[in-house]
Amino acid sequence: MPQHLPDIDRAIAEGHTASARALLATAAGAARDVVSLQQVAERYVQLGLFGPADTLYRKALALAPGDAGLLYNAATAAIALGNMTDAEAWLEKVIAREPGDYDAYYNRATLRRWTADDNHIHAMEALLKAGIPDRKGAVQLFYALAKEYEDIGETEQSFGHLVRGANLRASMMRYDVGQDVETMAKIAKVFDADCIAQPLPTSSTKSVESLHKSCTDSGQNCTHRPVFIVGLPRTGTTLVDRILSSHTSVASLGEISDLATSIVRLVGPVQNRMELIDKSAGIDFISLSKQYEGSTRGRGFDAPVLIDKTPANFLYLGLIARAMPGARIIHLRRHPLDVCFAIYKTLFRMGYPYSYRLDQLADYYIAYDRLMAHWHAVMPGQILDLQYEKLVTDLEGESRRLLNHCGLDWQAGVLAFHENASPSATASAAQVRRPVYTSSVGRWRDHAQGLAPLVGRLQAAGVDLEEERFS
Repeated sequence: MPQHLPDIDRAIAEGHTASARALLATAAGAARDVVSLQQVAERYVQLGLFGPADTLYRKALALAPGDAGLLYNAATAAIALGNMTDAEAWLEKVIAREPGDYDAYYNRATLRRWTADDNHIHAMEALLKAGIPDRKGAVQLFYALAKEYEDIGETEQSFGHLVRGANLRASMMRYDVGQDVETMAKIAKVFDADCIAQPLPTSSTKSVESLHKSCTDSGQNCTHRPVFIVGLPRTGTTLVDRILSSHTSVASLGEISDLATSIVRLVGPVQNRMELIDKSAGIDFISLSKQYEGSTRGRGFDAPVLIDKTPANFLYLGLIARAMPGARIIHLRRHPLDVCFAIYKTLFRMGYPYSYRLDQLADYYIAYDRLMAHWHAVMPGQILDLQYEKLVTDLEGESRRLLNHCGLDWQAGVLAFHENASPSATASAAQVRRPVYTSSVGRWRDHAQGLAPLVGRLQAAGVDLEEERFS
């Protein structure tokens, strides 16, 4: 074990990312064996620093080229960095050495579009037919097959496997969407217009302003301020992150938990979610701003504008408004049926537990839609809505709106977002390496019959499904 590992873990847990990075650099320099190299690489991954992790995994592979676990971890870092060729080769080796590592089958399926002449459908169907004692493994095979069947245009087969996988995954979970619905309603109640408008003390206001000081970068005026990209997953948040981070004054932090962990740390011990929400409205907002600034800047990015692309931060917009009034908020919207279907067909593993049953997915969407309407009402003009359908059909026009909202000058290079070399560790990691495409618009129609329960539940709640509104 590297000497500083406990100190590194403590620094990461406490949000002291600059200290963690310094300790990691020392540990990386001293690591010589496969175990130590992997342990340090895993900590870099925790911080979203996939470049250093990739370097360490490759060093470890030189020592143990046949280690299936190491190959899998190296492939994960390679995917984040856009090295899909290496990732595919390593995942193939994992599957050859460990045929029961079904997670590798699903990861492989997401790397690119497969064709009728180049896919793994027959082999995976044979595995299912033979029987998979591991239910988690069966779920991963169902989702992998759904993806590859969709790629070759076999929509009925794709949806059938998807439903089987989603139902099996849901049967393995204890999840009550009602708790999330109640949580979002509570957030809206606590962070009402009066709470949002409540002024900070004069000394606090000056402290907040000092955290977002002016700077000079390459001769242009910029601001040290965060940008939050929020919404539901699969709405285009990664696409916008790639566009914006292609600007020379911007860097992306990826999907991080810094804001949520800072809030929990400042609130202290609570009995339940409701108490957490109540207490969060009374925390020291200057401390929240400082903790968030320290943990994010501590990752070592020197760009004046940093992006936090954590979709679920839509839950914390009231806290962002209080603690970081200079922050820019970008909200991604997409046609409700397209986004719900896109969520339903993605295996998120531990995240987004509402995504495996259509009724729960509908209820979560309804609650999210109401909460976003609330934020717009109490924070007028502070949130920029970007429509996915408009973004993919008018890339330049919507990109100009995006940069203008963030106070950035126009740079044509943002249109080449697919050439952006920065890491992406999201479900869209492979797709954002491609130029913009419109083939996902209206995809839900291929499965209109199967999605009928979702459609009916959204309509009954008054969700606007008119396609003209989203084009």
